[in-house]
Amino acid sequence: MKHIIAIIRPEKLDDVRHALEKAGCSGLMISEISGHGKQKGVVQQWRGEKYKVDLIPKIKLEVMIKDSELGIIKKTIMENARTGEIGDGKMFISTVDEVVRIRTGEEGEIAL
Repeated sequence: MKHIIAIIRPEKLDDVRHALEKAGCSGLMISEISGHGKQKGVVQQWRGEKYKVDLIPKIKLEVMIKDSELGIIKKTIMENARTGEIGDGKMFISTVDEVVRIRTGEEGEIAL
């Protein structure tokens, strides 16, 4: 089993969610976060004054999937979150050793 954490632009959330549903992704978790990458924030202008925004709003999307679904889910997120500009985000993929459904006690992939 795999755990994917994707940090994406807020405006791409609906596109990614709908595409994941079509790809058969059964569940996901979404959090609103703030942070920055290599660019260390952005400089914006308001009423003629420039100011630096160090922490940029992002969306943290998490999915737990079967190993066999990794290729399609990874491709789906990449294709639907990409704008081609700096700040599109990152994906972190890790292995999950165990999953337990609390309600029934089911374990492993069946618990996903």
